[in-house]
Amino acid sequence: MRIKRSLFANVNRSRWGRLLGVGLTCLLVLPVVAKEAPKLTISKAAVDRSARGVSYADTIKKVTPSVVTIESTRTIELRQFQNPFQDDQLWRRFLDPYSGPDQGAPRRSRNPGRKLTQESLGSGVIVTEDGYILTNNHVVDGADEDGITVVLPDGKTKYQAAVVGRDPRTDLAVLKVEARKKLPAVTLADSDQLEVGDVVLAVGNPFGIGQSVSSGIVSALGRGFGILGRQGYEDFIQTDAAINKGNSGGALVDAEGRLVGINQSIASPSGGNAGVGFAVPINLARSVMEQLIQNGRIVHGYLGVSLQPLTSELAEAFKLSNANGALVGGVQPNTPAEKAGIRAGDVIIDFNGKPVTDSAHLRLLVAQTAPDTEVTFKALRKGKEQTFNVKLAEHPSDVAVRDGQSKGTEDSVLPALDGVEMADLNWRLRRQYNIPGRINGALVTSVDEDSAAAEAGLRPGDVIVEVNQQPVRGSTEVSELADRTQGNTLLLQVYTQTEGFETTRFVSVPLGKK
Repeated sequence: MRIKRSLFANVNRSRWGRLLGVGLTCLLVLPVVAKEAPKLTISKAAVDRSARGVSYADTIKKVTPSVVTIESTRTIELRQFQNPFQDDQLWRRFLDPYSGPDQGAPRRSRNPGRKLTQESLGSGVIVTEDGYILTNNHVVDGADEDGITVVLPDGKTKYQAAVVGRDPRTDLAVLKVEARKKLPAVTLADSDQLEVGDVVLAVGNPFGIGQSVSSGIVSALGRGFGILGRQGYEDFIQTDAAINKGNSGGALVDAEGRLVGINQSIASPSGGNAGVGFAVPINLARSVMEQLIQNGRIVHGYLGVSLQPLTSELAEAFKLSNANGALVGGVQPNTPAEKAGIRAGDVIIDFNGKPVTDSAHLRLLVAQTAPDTEVTFKALRKGKEQTFNVKLAEHPSDVAVRDGQSKGTEDSVLPALDGVEMADLNWRLRRQYNIPGRINGALVTSVDEDSAAAEAGLRPGDVIVEVNQQPVRGSTEVSELADRTQGNTLLLQVYTQTEGFETTRFVSVPLGKK
C-alpha cells in the first residue's frame, strides 16, 4: 500500500498527472450534467397551421386557368444575290457555263432563295367560354394563316386559332378556338374604376419559361407613351408589376382576380423589366373586341377637328386659369364639328359629362364612341363656357398633321418675330403651295432654327391667318398686330396643308427672346 500511494503521489505532482486528474473529473461529472439537462419540447404555437397570412394564392388559382400561351409562326423568304447580267445573251455565253444551247431563253436562277420560319411566343386571355381570346396585335401580326397555336396552362392541350380581327391602332387582336368543352373565361372589371395605388397582378409566359405571376401596383393612368405611333390610340395603365418579353397579351388583374388590362409592353433601356410596364385598359379592349366580333372591323367616331396640346404658354395666351382641356387647332369643312359650330381656338373641357384632361384624352373618347351617336361638348371660347350638341360621323382616316418644309421667295422681314420671314400670298405662291383662295394671310418662307418661333413650332410653309385671334390678310397686318401685342406672348393661328389634308393650329411665340 505504501508503494501504490507513492506512485500516485508522483503522478499527481507531474504535468501528466494533472491532465489525468482533469480527465477523470470530466468523466465523473459528465453523466451528472447530461442527466440533469432538461428535455427539449416543440410547442404547438411554433407551428401554426390555421392560416397562410397575406396571400394572393386564391386569386391566382382563379385567374391562371384563363391565361394561355400563344405560339405563332411566320415564313420569310430570303432572297439570294442575282447576277444582273445572267439574262443577257452575250454575257451569259462568257459568265454562265450552264447556259446550254438555249442561250436566248431566260431561265431561273439556280439560287432562287430560301425560306426561313420564325417562331414567337406571347400570351392571351380567354374572355368567353366558347373560345374567344384577347391578345396583342403584335403577337400575331404577320403570322401564317395556320400558324397560330393556343396552348392551355397545362402545357399539353393545344388548339389551332383563327384571327377574328386585328386593330393596330390599339395593338389588340381577337382569336377564336374551337374547343371540345367550355373554356375557363376570366371575369372582366371596369377599368374606369382603377386608381393609382391599386394592387395588380400580371400573368403571362415571360421568355417562354412557363406561366408566371408578378405583383405590383397601378403606377399611373392614361399614359400615352408614343409606342403605337401617330395613328395609335393610347390610354395605357402603367404598372410596376414585372412585365417581360412573352408577357405581351397576358392578363393584368386586380386583387379580386378581375381582368383590368391586357399587358402590352415595357419601357426599358436594357430590354428587361425596369418597373415601367404598360397595359391596355379592359374597357377599351372590350369595345374593340365587341366590334371585331360583330363587324369584323373597327369603326371610330369622328368629330372633324385637329387637336393640339394646351401648353401653359397657350393657356396664358388664351387667358385661361389652367391648362386642362383640348385646344381645337382647326375645324375641317363639312364635318360634325363645323355643323355644330365648333371653331378653332375653342378649348373643349367636357365630353358627355366626362372632364377632358388633354387633347389625347379627347381624341380617345371620340374614337371610342360609335358613329351616329349624339354627344355633348362643353368648351371655353374667349373665357366663356359654351355647350355643343354633335352627332359624330364615321372616321374616314387619321388626319396626318405635319409641318410643311417648303421655302419660298419674295421675302419680307418680320421685325416682331426675330428670325421669321414671310411673303404676301399671290396667285403664283398659291399655285406653288396649293393654297386655296379662301385662305388669307401671310406665307412663312423662312424660320431661323435657333429662334423662339422655331422652338414654338412655326415652320416654313405655314400661313399665318390670325394674330392674337384677329384675322389678317397679309404680312403688313401680321407685323402691325404683332408690334401692338401686350405682354410677352404672341398667339398665332397658322394654316398648313400636308398629304392632301388641310388643318390649322395655334402657335404661342414668346416675344423678345432668341
